[in-house]
Amino acid sequence: MPYGSRLAAMMTRRIGRECVYTPSARLALYLALRRWCRPGGRVLMSPVNDDVILFVVLAAGLRPVQAPVSRWDGNIDPAAVPESTWRNVDAVLTTNLYGLPDRVVELRRRCDQLGIPLIEDAAHAIGTHVDGQPIGTFGTAAAFSLSKHVAAKAGGFLVVEDARTRRELELLRDDLLTPRRLREDLTTTLRPLARSAVRTLHLVRPVWRTMQRLNLLERDEFRMALHAPRLAGSARRAPSLTAYEPWVRVDLHGFRSRHGALVRGQLELRMARLDGDLARRRAGVSVLSGTTWATPALRERVGEGPPSLFRVPLLVHDRDALLERLVNHGVVAGYVYDPPLDDYAGAEFVEPSPDPSAARWFAAHTLPADPLLARRITDALTKERATPAHPPLTTTPVADTTTTPPTPLGH
Repeated sequence: MPYGSRLAAMMTRRIGRECVYTPSARLALYLALRRWCRPGGRVLMSPVNDDVILFVVLAAGLRPVQAPVSRWDGNIDPAAVPESTWRNVDAVLTTNLYGLPDRVVELRRRCDQLGIPLIEDAAHAIGTHVDGQPIGTFGTAAAFSLSKHVAAKAGGFLVVEDARTRRELELLRDDLLTPRRLREDLTTTLRPLARSAVRTLHLVRPVWRTMQRLNLLERDEFRMALHAPRLAGSARRAPSLTAYEPWVRVDLHGFRSRHGALVRGQLELRMARLDGDLARRRAGVSVLSGTTWATPALRERVGEGPPSLFRVPLLVHDRDALLERLVNHGVVAGYVYDPPLDDYAGAEFVEPSPDPSAARWFAAHTLPADPLLARRITDALTKERATPAHPPLTTTPVADTTTTPPTPLGH
């Protein structure tokens, strides 16, 4: 039987498509990019995204093209993408940021018109639907993450349209897996249990502060260190997962380890409880969506019933200072994607967005709240007197062509 076939079968029953089990969503995404994109191709993506995803795209030998985004959810705004950009991209990569869905119907329509693949990054969106259809079934392929939704530190899926493609990708996956190590399996199995114990015993604050003082965190900032000269050297070897492994492995060193029966058995148990986890998330989203800090993009969706988000994007002033103070309330809020990828990596490694203002504003003001901690976060923000953030009003001046002719472009 193929590696991870029992887990893949569980996901197939849930999503209704063929599934390839992978040790992580980042490896699933790499497989998809290698399968459907030629080296040197250009991939349209949101700049409000995990930096690891940027490095996965680069590892596949592709040029990341940063798209204009909605200032309310950080996902691609298809209508704001210039037609010249649409004509020159080879694939579109969604984000479904924090579980709020991309505009997948419009993106799929544009991709079909252009004859290019739509690849869904559904790592945050295992329970998200659009018009009753699950995210992960709109595109040519979709990458899912178990670690985001079942409190694990491993496991992912690549969802594809047919069994023949699934078998091809299983072979490609097997070539990329590194050998299983018992010590890694034990660590992967025990880490979620340790994290749960820290929360249960109310030790979040002392443990986090100790890790900060001892420099035990891989990131000093929201973004990992770029190491631009070294990154430029790796580009000469792309496509190559090995060349980019120092960046792709951050926060998940076993992202392509062949996990043994111990890890996979734990994931099967956790996945069997996924529906309960999604229900608890919906309850938390219901609480957070009613607060003054909730983005309007969330309030619009709650009218159809609260979605089961991975994180709830709250828009607040002085976000960075609030994050520090929330630790004192036992809340560590990760998954902050600031600055946007084009500001972070620069034009050497990405094609910048033609209109970066919305991405910059959203990235600077978003506080990703865990819906499983909804009451604690709401109480903490209330005590800290957090104020909601609203984007600045922008108006486009109308030129008075009766007095002064407009200046030609380029002058």
